[in-house]
Amino acid sequence: MPEEKKPETAKTETKSADTSNDTLMGVLAYLGILCLIPLLAAKDSEFAQYHAKQGVTLFILEVAAMVLMWVISFMALVGGLGFLALLSMLIWVVQIGFLVLAIIGIVNVVNNKKEPLPVIGGIQIIK
Repeated sequence: MPEEKKPETAKTETKSADTSNDTLMGVLAYLGILCLIPLLAAKDSEFAQYHAKQGVTLFILEVAAMVLMWVISFMALVGGLGFLALLSMLIWVVQIGFLVLAIIGIVNVVNNKKEPLPVIGGIQIIK
């Protein structure tokens, strides 16, 4: 009987190693440019791919908002348009929203859930 328990423990460890690898890849998916790691390295994991695709969407939207903020800030600086500076501040609020979405995504990964992110979950940049 003790011999049978050791192989079962080994199987459990292997399964948790796969799960922990999926979890690691899922967490990386929500850390900016690191979303490319699970997208390219964990092609055999449906769970990691799901979160990587959401992470890529989130990252692209973050970059687009940042570029928009730079353009608006530059226009406000050069043109002396103060109201554009306020719009630039509003984009910072949007960036904080992206941070909240990344945290929600990481919590979903840790809880082994494949749930779409609020607001942007329906956007699929990579299919």
